[in-house]
Amino acid sequence: MTQHQQQEHSSEQRRSAFDYPAYQPASKLNLQAQKPRDGKLCATLEEAVRRSGLKDGMTVSFHHAFRGGDLTLNAVMEILARMGFKNLTLASSSLNDCHAPLVDHIRNNVVSRIYTSGLRGPLAEAISRGLLAEPVQIHSHGGRVELVERGELSIDVAFLGVPACDPAGNANGRIGRACCGSLGYAKVDADYAHKVVLLTEEIVSYPHAPASIAQDRVDLIVQVVRVGDADKIGADATRMTTNPRELLIARSAAEVVVNSGYFRNGFSLQTGTGGASLAVTRFLEDSMRRRDVHAAFALGGITAAMVDLHEKGLIGKLLDVQSFDRHAAESLARNPNHIEISANQYANWSSKGASVDRLDVVILSALEVDTSFNVNVLTGSDGVLRGASGGHCDTAVAAALSIIVAPLVRGRIPTLVDKVTTCVTPGSSIDILVTDHGIAVNPARPELADRLKEAGMKVVPIEWLRERAELLTGKPQPIAFTDRTIAVVRYRDGSVIDVVRQVRE
Repeated sequence: MTQHQQQEHSSEQRRSAFDYPAYQPASKLNLQAQKPRDGKLCATLEEAVRRSGLKDGMTVSFHHAFRGGDLTLNAVMEILARMGFKNLTLASSSLNDCHAPLVDHIRNNVVSRIYTSGLRGPLAEAISRGLLAEPVQIHSHGGRVELVERGELSIDVAFLGVPACDPAGNANGRIGRACCGSLGYAKVDADYAHKVVLLTEEIVSYPHAPASIAQDRVDLIVQVVRVGDADKIGADATRMTTNPRELLIARSAAEVVVNSGYFRNGFSLQTGTGGASLAVTRFLEDSMRRRDVHAAFALGGITAAMVDLHEKGLIGKLLDVQSFDRHAAESLARNPNHIEISANQYANWSSKGASVDRLDVVILSALEVDTSFNVNVLTGSDGVLRGASGGHCDTAVAAALSIIVAPLVRGRIPTLVDKVTTCVTPGSSIDILVTDHGIAVNPARPELADRLKEAGMKVVPIEWLRERAELLTGKPQPIAFTDRTIAVVRYRDGSVIDVVRQVRE
């Protein structure tokens, strides 16, 4: 290049964008005219699907804030089936009994792959017997975010049901007939999906605040009659128990917490799903008052009992990834220290700061526990899928004290076994097992056993409890499985911790 050519080239580089005709300021003024003010609004769900760009083989996602009252997933999948979509990957943060219509969508090849934290009801029964050609990928709540972030679970279109939003897409779960509270799981989908479609019961004036899902994350909006039944959120696994045996276990677990060495001013607490674990909160109140102990925060799925202690001044803040009943959902709207968090902040091990890492005590349920303290919350005594990984392994390993509450036997089936059918949470993460027949402490935590014994509590070897269970029930017959894998259980870092085999008929 000659010196003259170099000078011309240098001059060319120094020219601003406005020196070129295609970039004249006057043409820029026309850009807004190409972007209608309320261009996100769709007249029908079919229109929203077409505008989303969804194609065969793509991945669609949903959240489970409504739990058993969810109406969004079935409505969307019915439309997708009617429009002829095939070979879709379904990525719902969890699936419940109400999602039984998915059985037909799998049979008709509308859905060919599933990622979820759990399965229940007719869908779980059918998959356990070989309905789905590819194994379901079972992840924890924190593990789901990890899979999304690293790209294994790439969401093409997220269909997110919300009670209300404005025409720009600002949405929360705090008002309306379908008030569901925290949208902690939907937040992740809104952040990472290539396209985000909001289904809403009500469109309110702009700006709708606070925005759990912000307008800059939303592509399309469609108003529908119903997205969910909020009265069904606090049912089944999130109910407050009245069962005398579960209440006995809960009372014992509360005593364990009080005498564990972690019951002190500023401690933090989470209770998982299941009647006994949720009921522990009720029994802690007396000890908190008597000893003048106040918790800094409660975490996870927030219940009416947690809200009650917060409003009485016994729990400072509530960090809510999912409201477990309508009372908790309404509290999120009125209590400034009831704080909504995303699943990423809640439990993603690779995040810049997961709240589970600040947790002192977690109380969790179990379908099975074995003598190595491994826990199964996924498959029943018949080998059928009927539970969820949820935040179980996320919280168990992160909390300073991890307590499992479970009856020693259910019906004529032992809960404590030699080896769990499916390992979801490894025994190295579990510190104490509380049953209606005694308390077992992991040998790796001898200081906990000493503290409980000094307080006069009945601590026994887990092998003793196992023998007692067998005396009560007899030795159970092993479950018959085929060699075919119908589900892969992923640990919170994405690694495979176990597999579930097809039940042999």
